[in-house]
Amino acid sequence: MVRSGIRPIRAALALTGVYALLLVAGTGAASAGSPGGSTHYTGQLPDGGDWIADVPSSWNGTLLLYSHGYGPTIAADAPDPVTQAALLQLGYALAGSSYDPTGSWWALGSALTDQFQTLAAVEQKVLPSAPKAVYAVGTSMGGLISALEDQNSNGRLTGALTTCGLVGGALNLNQYQLDGEYAIAQLLAPSQHIQLTGFVDGPKQGFADSSASATALTNAVQAAQATQQGQARLALAFAFLNVSPWGDTIPGTKPPVPGPMPGIYDFPGQEQGQYTDYTSGLFGGPLNPIGFIVTGREQIEAAAGGESAGTVGVNFARVLESSSYYPEVRALYDAAGLSLQSDLQSLAQNANIVPDWHAYRWLQETSVPNGHLQVPELDLHTISDPLIPVQQENWYRALVDRAGSGPLLDQAFVQAQGHCNFTSADIVAGLQALEARVASGSWGTLATAGSLNTAANGPTMTGLGGGNFLPFWPERLTGAMYPFSFGGGLDFFGGRTVHGARGARLLRR
Repeated sequence: MVRSGIRPIRAALALTGVYALLLVAGTGAASAGSPGGSTHYTGQLPDGGDWIADVPSSWNGTLLLYSHGYGPTIAADAPDPVTQAALLQLGYALAGSSYDPTGSWWALGSALTDQFQTLAAVEQKVLPSAPKAVYAVGTSMGGLISALEDQNSNGRLTGALTTCGLVGGALNLNQYQLDGEYAIAQLLAPSQHIQLTGFVDGPKQGFADSSASATALTNAVQAAQATQQGQARLALAFAFLNVSPWGDTIPGTKPPVPGPMPGIYDFPGQEQGQYTDYTSGLFGGPLNPIGFIVTGREQIEAAAGGESAGTVGVNFARVLESSSYYPEVRALYDAAGLSLQSDLQSLAQNANIVPDWHAYRWLQETSVPNGHLQVPELDLHTISDPLIPVQQENWYRALVDRAGSGPLLDQAFVQAQGHCNFTSADIVAGLQALEARVASGSWGTLATAGSLNTAANGPTMTGLGGGNFLPFWPERLTGAMYPFSFGGGLDFFGGRTVHGARGARLLRR
């Protein structure tokens, strides 16, 4: 049943090729109709955005406030249709918003307000009674939004579930991605003058300027893979980008079947996995991770009014030496007969991108968590994610612990490749573990791999894909910024002291 008396849902944006695919596969656009036995509602937010809600006839009293990921601003209330149907069958009511439809796809300027306004509207206009519990659930960029909702709950939420969440925040994301892009451009295509920042075209122009840069970077990566020297330099760039070494697949399998994990000393195998991971199409489409992150930078710059990251003053040698990828890079450089020191010096000497202080502050204020959780939170992450590296969970755990909120957070990991590549059973099992944490007051063994697999593979999860959780602890995020100010997120970043806009000091581990 569709009830449209509140407001008919706005027609979906006309999207081309891969971004339409990304919206469905990566950000979880809800299907137009609702599964049987539920009622679909729509409404409008003060900023012109849409909200939607689906309420099952046998509502269990719990509302899930869903935050979709990066992409076109279309309202969604679940990560995918199968998970939506499963949650409604279990009795959960679902709600979510589009965020501000006139702004950037990096919607952090409005998302928090839009989501809480959606919650208020659904509670007032849709639900038959006040919910007994409200859980924030988010995917990818939406996982960051859910983490921000947690720290701004103020009595409105019961808990939060982030899936493949960008919990390291936008400043970390911008900086380590720029480190890697710059290393590719400088070491593998130094004569091409590839544009890395300052993009202005956007979705209406087909991301023309950033897409051209993404193509040039992809071509440089593909050419480099043909030689031993190129593979060594790619390993360096992949280290800055935090690319998983478990990215290779079994040739000829459709859909691709993951290959075996490379051994701890199989450095060529690790680099091959990273190369496959970063040049393969996302969600079965043509856009690879390089294209995604470069065009994504265009949207983040549009939202922030400039580029928050920089290369000037970054101590690339120091960043690499503190990275878990250092043994791989060192071994491949030695095997190729290249000087790692010379390449790192070249990166430092040719760096010329200065961060924009105003953009930095805007992202700090809107798009970086501070770790002060108010309600229990469970983070789920695949161990090989090409867009939001699992190492972000390491940084976020340290942030939350330092803020004194450690007992509220638990993290669980799925042995899978791909961005947000969860089964519906993974998500439902995580939600049920979070509910049990709220009821019991402590995590105990609720979110261990064994407990989650038992739940995800149980008889009530038939047809939902099962679970593949594993005990796992992610390595340090390469190039991560020190979280100095826990009342308001991050302060500064970088590798050594320089003087950029407003004399910003660049400090980074």
